[in-house]
Amino acid sequence: MFPKLALTALSFLAIVSAQQVGTNTAENHPKLSWQKCTKSGCVTQGNAAITLDANWRWVHNIGGYNNCYTGQSWDKSLCPDGKTCVNNCALEGADYAGTYGISTNGNSLTLKFVQPNSNGKNVGSRVYLMNSDSKYEIFKLLNQEFTFDVDVSQLPCGLNGALYFSEMDADGGSAKFPANKAGAKYGTGYCDSQCPRDIKFINGEANSVGWTGSSGDPNSGKGNYGACCNEMDIWEANSVSTAYTPHPCSATGLSRCTGAACGTNDRYATVCDPDGCDFNSYRLGDTNFYGKGMKVDTSKKITVVTQFITNTGTASGTLTEIRRLYVQNGVTIQNSKVNIPGLAAGDSITGAFCDSQKSVFKDKTQFQAKGGLAAMGKSAGRGMVLVMSIWDDYDANMLWLDSSYPTTANPSTPGVKRGTCATNSGKPSDVENSAAGASVTFSNIRFGDIGTTYK
Repeated sequence: MFPKLALTALSFLAIVSAQQVGTNTAENHPKLSWQKCTKSGCVTQGNAAITLDANWRWVHNIGGYNNCYTGQSWDKSLCPDGKTCVNNCALEGADYAGTYGISTNGNSLTLKFVQPNSNGKNVGSRVYLMNSDSKYEIFKLLNQEFTFDVDVSQLPCGLNGALYFSEMDADGGSAKFPANKAGAKYGTGYCDSQCPRDIKFINGEANSVGWTGSSGDPNSGKGNYGACCNEMDIWEANSVSTAYTPHPCSATGLSRCTGAACGTNDRYATVCDPDGCDFNSYRLGDTNFYGKGMKVDTSKKITVVTQFITNTGTASGTLTEIRRLYVQNGVTIQNSKVNIPGLAAGDSITGAFCDSQKSVFKDKTQFQAKGGLAAMGKSAGRGMVLVMSIWDDYDANMLWLDSSYPTTANPSTPGVKRGTCATNSGKPSDVENSAAGASVTFSNIRFGDIGTTYK
């Protein structure tokens, strides 16, 4: 996954995350059921729910209505420094449907891209699956299978309906950092392999020092700190292209970076692999596999199966392969085969595949430098939080997913073309108007023993 720094939150003024808890709006998590599966069958987890990421929530002074952060700026009287800010600012509950365009129905979650509301509009969102009212569900992926249904038919070039895992703390970091009173209930503790610096509170402190407004996004900026952690991208997709990608890190859990260690001068100078080892069928030479009317038809609902294979066939083994299958119209579809000269014709992510891909595409070998599949497997064994989001990309217009990227490279060079979208597509200023009605729906989440979550 490329930078998510441009995830656009509410377009009205009260946009920030915080650590204290406000009392103006009750936080009621929308229910979202899912299933745990074994060879004996699947059991519905009916009490599960989702919570909205803290970066989208309204934050104001405790006992009042003054914003702690407005547009791209912190209120210096409330937030003269990071530690004082968490004591002065309260994080409110969310009106999921009315303000953010987020709705659930049984085992189905729909995220709208643009949601008009009484304060203007909300653009994009990010949510987490909850185990209880105050803790995220933790998934241990080794020797397991994760399956879900998805509808990306309404996602054009430039949008991304993403489902992935991040190695976040189950409580959102509240035990490690007591200043964080909001915890997982209010969506705190986010991190990923891009070491994002737009996270406004990290490790119980405001990220206000050195904060600079984004040149493109009127409601975002970057501070001196970033939030790094292992990330397993199960699904990054629109109706044109898709990729699944492990991103290992040398650190365990959330690691707060600062300065150059956040990749400010060199994006590869962090504890994580920002590029990952991606399997994008189009980029790997099968240009007729995924898309509307193709073998995996994105005009219809798709079942996506991801298997985490270990060398011992047990949860204590070393991750050696990440397999992908699709099911549509009752038919199991094997993943596409690599069709690039010099690359073996495999259909899954293995160490050999990643070594060959990096060599042939002449990509940086940060994946190997950060431990490759073995390191990703250690994170998967410790446990990760399920994240679902819809977003547009102020940094690279999503061209790394669905177009030719980098745009300065020759499109005929192996690895450059990732989809059929034009290189001038995906600009947030365009898609937030032309695709305002877009949405993604995730449903029927199943997790368990390999071979038990799909038919």
